[in-house]
Amino acid sequence: MPRVAHVPAGRKRRKKFLRRAKGFVGGRRKLYRSARETVQRAMVYATRDRKDRKAEFRRLWTARINAACRQVGISYSRFVAGMKKLNVRLDRKSLADLAVKDFEAFQKVAEFVKSVLK
Repeated sequence: MPRVAHVPAGRKRRKKFLRRAKGFVGGRRKLYRSARETVQRAMVYATRDRKDRKAEFRRLWTARINAACRQVGISYSRFVAGMKKLNVRLDRKSLADLAVKDFEAFQKVAEFVKSVLK
């Protein structure tokens, strides 16, 4: 009697991995075992990097705000301290956007913060 290893379910499971391996090179795309290993590793990286992306953007925003603050003549840490003191609730993303797209508005905010710190 021929051996049947849950063919429809097994095929579905294997096809799922092989579909996700689309775009990989060589046997990593075509051979089930290496495709499965590569896909699983890729999923781990994807999960890790989704979390890392948030930290990366925060570093970018901080660098942009710092550069704009230096142009106005104040350090980033003093600027943030002044913002807290004034209870201004602008987040880093919007401040960085202001610094890049509308520097005059950022300059006004920074001058306001500077006046309070003195």
